[in-house]
Amino acid sequence: MAQTIRRTGTAPAAGTHRPRLTLNSDGRAHPRENALVATVVLFALVGGICAIFEDMHVLGAWTALAGVVTGLVSQMFSATTGERVVTVIALGVSAVALFMNMFHGGLY
Repeated sequence: MAQTIRRTGTAPAAGTHRPRLTLNSDGRAHPRENALVATVVLFALVGGICAIFEDMHVLGAWTALAGVVTGLVSQMFSATTGERVVTVIALGVSAVALFMNMFHGGLY
């Protein structure tokens, strides 16, 4: 398995360990992959917000559809587990937003 637990020789002092919130867990920069993840998250948020308000379902449906397509492309190019996790969550939100917007009259 690629994700192994790495232990150091000494344990950190209490209160000094802070978890790193990063998509680049392998230590290398992935600007294209991170941009795709950010785009999927943005499309998911816009599609989900448009699903809540009336008269915005057409915009929400097309944005959510773009989020689903971009999410699938992002899954193919993702390099780290963090990117995959965020992409799958945003892809699910985009799919639910697409269905909600289509139910309320989106895509036409």
